[in-house]
Amino acid sequence: MEFGWSEDQQLLGQSAVEFARRELNADLLELDRTSQFSHKAWTRCAEFGVQGMPIPERFGGQGADLVTTALVLESLGYGGQDNGLLFSINAHLWSCAVPIWKFGDDRQRDRYLPSLCDGSLIGVQAVTEAGSGSDGFAVSTMAVPDGDHYVLNGSKIFITNAPIAGVLIVLARTGNERNIGELGAFIVERDTPGLIVSKPFEKLGLRTSPMGEVTLADCRVPASGLLGGPGAGMTVFNTTIEWERSFILATALGTMRRQLDEAVSHASTHQRFGKSIGKNQSVANRIVDMRVRLDAGRLLLYHLAWLKDQGKRTGLESAIVKLFLSESFVESSMAAFETYGAQAYMAGNAQERDLRDSLASRIYSGTSDIQRMIVARTLGL
Repeated sequence: MEFGWSEDQQLLGQSAVEFARRELNADLLELDRTSQFSHKAWTRCAEFGVQGMPIPERFGGQGADLVTTALVLESLGYGGQDNGLLFSINAHLWSCAVPIWKFGDDRQRDRYLPSLCDGSLIGVQAVTEAGSGSDGFAVSTMAVPDGDHYVLNGSKIFITNAPIAGVLIVLARTGNERNIGELGAFIVERDTPGLIVSKPFEKLGLRTSPMGEVTLADCRVPASGLLGGPGAGMTVFNTTIEWERSFILATALGTMRRQLDEAVSHASTHQRFGKSIGKNQSVANRIVDMRVRLDAGRLLLYHLAWLKDQGKRTGLESAIVKLFLSESFVESSMAAFETYGAQAYMAGNAQERDLRDSLASRIYSGTSDIQRMIVARTLGL
């Protein structure tokens, strides 16, 4: 593995930082307070190429390798402070654009990918149900064949981007038996009769990323909307979740880098008892741990990206990256919060917002407990 960045990659990464600082932080306090999604910032990210970064150019993407893609995402997290927006972009890219790229036929790719890449279409995958959680195999949403259509009935909960999405990939059961071959992944367009999406939920964190419930009531979907063919639903889901776990926290790595820089600056300049608080060993140790987590997380992420660029299987590595970065994001957010003290406790501060936003990372794309179960299985436990 090559550990150095090329000159082009360095320039792209710095450009992404500068872009994020310039375009993604405006009105953030008000957006977070009122739980508003910034369509303007979304569009600007699409113009920069973010939503289609790893998608081949022939489908409207940038055709970037995954190491470069991860670098851009990290850079956006460093320069931009709207964690919710960046989370929505990640959900759009890894749970919708990538599976259509990997499993779609030519018609599906040509129909959806250009719009997903240029930001005119927002997408997401709808899997989670109240009774299934992260267990994709336990979904109860049904898809019954009816001529050249399927009729979908069921509901999905906690679906990121649902209130603003123009297209959803819905996992549904095509038979009554709990058989892996009876799961399908269906591309459902927003204006399909019978597709009902709730208003955005109120949340503790990631408030600028809309989340809602999706109801399918006799929702007729053309058989041509079946992604990957009959019975491919679980393959689509498993592949998608691996990509998602691999990269959905790349932006959080950038946030951790920003938190470290800010904590060092604050601890070096903030005076108590005649000396900077960074001279206090407890404070210094806390910040040192932030640096260790950052460096370890970066190595894990970019090694994983390199492996995927080589076409290697990365189920174990994806679980490790998701586990380590999610836990590290929470711990470093808490460390930054404690370093700033009472100032961080006031609403509207970056430390308060980052801490709220970080907590969900232990839940989405499979909880930390699930990632530990995956790693344990590979150890023979």
